[in-house]
Amino acid sequence: MYVCGGIIPELNGARVRLRAMAPADAQALLEIWSHPRVAPWLNAPPLASVEEAASLIVLLARWAAEEESLRWSILGPEGEVIGSCGYNYWQLQGAYRGEIGFELSPAAMGMGYMREALELVLEFGFGTMGLNRIEALCHPDNLRAERLLEGLGFRQEGLLRQYRHTASGYQDVQIYSLLCGEGAQNLRT
Repeated sequence: MYVCGGIIPELNGARVRLRAMAPADAQALLEIWSHPRVAPWLNAPPLASVEEAASLIVLLARWAAEEESLRWSILGPEGEVIGSCGYNYWQLQGAYRGEIGFELSPAAMGMGYMREALELVLEFGFGTMGLNRIEALCHPDNLRAERLLEGLGFRQEGLLRQYRHTASGYQDVQIYSLLCGEGAQNLRT
């Protein structure tokens, strides 16, 4: 079990710390999740209040306790919440694969924080969880996420046509993957 007794493991990097989301994170995460530079890329309906963000945090914690999802708050150098990341799902038996998701405050973009956070998430997935393949889905116009994934060694495998349904209609996504043997050479570089 990766979330032992409902406790999400803390992961520490040189400049970021990943810890379980807390109700106190609701305001900061709402501001990130609803920001015009972040919200269009999320595969979720927009949140309208701190209460909705707090409810989502509770739901994500429940899913983590049930080992259906695993999400961390990303804390910056001063201990402030600057984003979130984690596993949207994983499957061990047979597939040994998982899918990551991530978002960062625009104020923290371009500083390498998300790369460092995802390196921790990937190391945890390959090392602790025993995953062989980690996937990420990315909107074709999300060039920042595309560059980050490719910089971490992910390979684009193709376009999933009309994969998601959003308020504006069906949406294509690109699928990226990183295999365990590929991951070790790209992390912490």
